[in-house]
Amino acid sequence: MTIKDLTPDQLYKSCNLDQLDFDSSEELDDIDTILGQERATEAIKFGLRVAKPGYNIFAMAPDGTGKLTTAMQLAEQEAHRQPVPFDWCYVHNFTQPAKPKAIHLEPGQGKGFQRDMAELIDELSVAIPAAFDGDEYRSRAGELENDSRQREVGEISRLRDEAEKAHIIFTETATGYAFLPADDNNEPLTPEQFNKLDKERQRQFHDTVLDLQDRVRDTITKFPQWRKETKRKLQALNREVAELAVSHPIEELKQKYAKWQPILDYLLAVQKDIIEHVRDFIPHGEKVLSFMELPQEPQPFKRYQVNLMVDLNHKRAAPVICEDLPNHGNLLGRIDHQAQMGSLVTDFTMIKPGALHKANGGYLLIDARKLLLQPYAWETLKRTLKAGEIRIESLERALSLISTTSLEPEPIPLNVKVILLGDPMLYYLLSYYDPEFQDFFKVAADFANSVNREHNSMEYARLLATIAKSEELRPLSRSAIARVIEHSARLADDAEKLLTHLRSIKDLLTEADHWAGENGHTQIANSDIQQAIDQKTRRLDRLRDRLYENIQRGIVMIATEGAVVGQINGLSVLQLGEFAFGQASRITATTRMGNGKVVDIERETELGGAIHSKGVMILSHFIAARYARSTPFSMIASLVFEQSYGHVEGDSASLAELCAILSSLAQVPLRQDLALTGSVNQLGQVQPIGGVNEKIEGFFDICHARGLSGSQGVIIPASNVAHLMLRWDVLHAAQAEQFHIYAIETVDDALALLSCMDAGTADADGQFPAESFNGKIDAQLRKFTSLMKEFIAKEDKDS
Repeated sequence: MTIKDLTPDQLYKSCNLDQLDFDSSEELDDIDTILGQERATEAIKFGLRVAKPGYNIFAMAPDGTGKLTTAMQLAEQEAHRQPVPFDWCYVHNFTQPAKPKAIHLEPGQGKGFQRDMAELIDELSVAIPAAFDGDEYRSRAGELENDSRQREVGEISRLRDEAEKAHIIFTETATGYAFLPADDNNEPLTPEQFNKLDKERQRQFHDTVLDLQDRVRDTITKFPQWRKETKRKLQALNREVAELAVSHPIEELKQKYAKWQPILDYLLAVQKDIIEHVRDFIPHGEKVLSFMELPQEPQPFKRYQVNLMVDLNHKRAAPVICEDLPNHGNLLGRIDHQAQMGSLVTDFTMIKPGALHKANGGYLLIDARKLLLQPYAWETLKRTLKAGEIRIESLERALSLISTTSLEPEPIPLNVKVILLGDPMLYYLLSYYDPEFQDFFKVAADFANSVNREHNSMEYARLLATIAKSEELRPLSRSAIARVIEHSARLADDAEKLLTHLRSIKDLLTEADHWAGENGHTQIANSDIQQAIDQKTRRLDRLRDRLYENIQRGIVMIATEGAVVGQINGLSVLQLGEFAFGQASRITATTRMGNGKVVDIERETELGGAIHSKGVMILSHFIAARYARSTPFSMIASLVFEQSYGHVEGDSASLAELCAILSSLAQVPLRQDLALTGSVNQLGQVQPIGGVNEKIEGFFDICHARGLSGSQGVIIPASNVAHLMLRWDVLHAAQAEQFHIYAIETVDDALALLSCMDAGTADADGQFPAESFNGKIDAQLRKFTSLMKEFIAKEDKDS
């Protein structure tokens, strides 16, 4: 059977311009950028609407597929169906200052409450000093102080009068009080005069002075108590005046927040604290404070401020937050510190909100890779979701690395839907290694990387138009959109699919827009798209050019003409970043009489991967099953990728390796103007491989550089025909019959093409035609078996 090469229509599926009913992308309506992601969108919508713990979402897709945009759009749509959550703020805890209180308010009230408290303090800062500076307060305070002073003076005066009646002079000294005896004219007696008095008179003076001293001492001991009583009366007066000054503005706030009990409780505490610390509202100036008074605080009103953590003023939907740096502090919030006098101090006003605060009651989107890269952030998120509350705590304290006293803000109840965005491999690794993962992320949204091309060309055109508008690019012509669709199928490695990797599409349009500007086009034309594709390849293909140069110079030996026994051109793909290209490799095989073993030199030298080794084992068993079913498999073969100095992996060369071994066995030369790719199973069927376009183009480039002979080509699996979207130069060479692509289904098809002879089919007795390829293989194996028997018999005879 003659195998014909593929027709140009099979090598490239052009976009049907008749399906694009427009002249420019400006005519097209916008479309959602989630084309072809029905499965993923359904999963996200399901996860968003299940109001149960643990039904968070993991959106899995490679970067650049638009999963963030899709998840954000769906979350925002769902957010408009949800009520706006509470505002949250932290206020001073007057009973336990180290544990600030959390207060929630209706959406938008937080800013007003913060403003009301600031205005209250401003008002009281004026009203309280004015109240204490009034005539009534001064009069009443003066009366209390005067009464206290008069009471002390009165007691001393009464004692002075009694001393005077007893002819004793009562005087004050620097160290206290002194008593001097006096004569009838109340003149102090000198010591000489006192000594001249009779003993009875002296004794009376002595007893009287002692009595007066006791009474003075008793009176003086009462002074502190009297002064305390006066101070208490002054404090009571201060409280009375303060209450009068505070009550009115506080009552106004109480009426305003009458339906909000947490605010009422806080206002009562504020009122009590202001009254107890009313002196903080009175400017002290340069006044020297008494010994018993404490120094005034530098910022006495700071404790009455409101630290607004979550402000949802003017919001009409639940919040949707995307956290770009999901570390411990940015998720939970943090407590800042300020350096003062060589030490770090903090208070409740320095508590900063985290992403969980901002997204509370709504939706939080996090890049899974970034989350896992931050120390302890993953455990922090799980612990918070499990607890159902946001407890602000520094990472050092959570890990018990420090034991200093710090704030312990009251936890805030948490109600949030988390959407993690990451690569599918991350999802599978977390599912396998973290036993808690499925408890918190029960919904997986799996994004597709391609969409069916049939019936979607117009939708894809609208997608391109939407991207062009959103990125402020020039409009695309109809032919340009057709070229993008064709290139998208090439990027998807399938002529029947279209790539949904939005970043790649956006980059292509952006670069084409640049070249359109350079070329003076008002629209992005087909030529601009092609120039963008070519220029990107030009930027990345230096290594490919060096490799092909080495082939042309004969440094890397690749034959493109003639026929050689046991030698074949295999094809592989090298992926370097965004650029992939085909590489031809010489594969050789040798065979001899042996014990049925196929030696894979790559595996023996530990340069072959597990999949490659599997492919070699499959082909060895295929040979044994086909040609040695009833006789010993008396052959040993060796395989190697010549001039290969790196790791070899994959089974796409197993068909080429099998043909090389069979060629060596049959001593039938194989065409070197053909290259071969494809894997093979134990039944001899050829299986599809990846990178078929790059592999064909790689061998074409080598042949083109040497001059196309018209007989050169590539053999591929028939199941890969649907993936063909070859370069135009390859397509044109195929149209001119200068280069050929053959599609095969079995090993025999490959042998027939490579040897230009009939592969041969076994008859009912399992015998192949003698002059066929398979017949020569069968004959050689039988010869090996015969020689093996003779050799064994000779050894037995000699022994």
